[in-house]
Amino acid sequence: MTNLPHPPESASDRDRQIFLEAIAGRERTLADVIGQAGGDFLKGESPVPKLIQRKTEMKLFVNDHLKDSEGALLLVLQYRIDEADALISKHLEFPLMALTTMLEQVLENSALLREIVHQADFRWGQIYGERPHFEIPGKPPDPDDPYTAASVTDQLKNLLLVIAAEKSRSQDF
Repeated sequence: MTNLPHPPESASDRDRQIFLEAIAGRERTLADVIGQAGGDFLKGESPVPKLIQRKTEMKLFVNDHLKDSEGALLLVLQYRIDEADALISKHLEFPLMALTTMLEQVLENSALLREIVHQADFRWGQIYGERPHFEIPGKPPDPDDPYTAASVTDQLKNLLLVIAAEKSRSQDF
């Protein structure tokens, strides 16, 4: 009888008897062992990997706090979050720290900032079916351009201020 699966521990005596009758004469299989051992595998844990959870939290934070009425910069930042596995993995317990680092990297690197602005302009053109207003270095920006280096810098700095305020009122940073 040692090769039979064990009845569930929480079963009553009657349930235990029914269980034993149902498996009488049956060989214990690998599936039985895995099923029994795996019952507690996810107990208390989410089946969604932590990295995906943190990316989702970051994207929701940006969605809720970025002041981007056109919506293109939001999409660019969300894409960047999806691509930042290494950075986010370093800050799994503090996803806003990863977001802070990401934003500071953009603000400290003019080439990266220009790339973000270009991507936002491109996305804006896709969203609205219009020709994007790409900023040309050395020339004043088009007055109709919703995404200039200055406007994107302001939006990212404001988002950093919101993160700092969140940090000061929460321990989950």
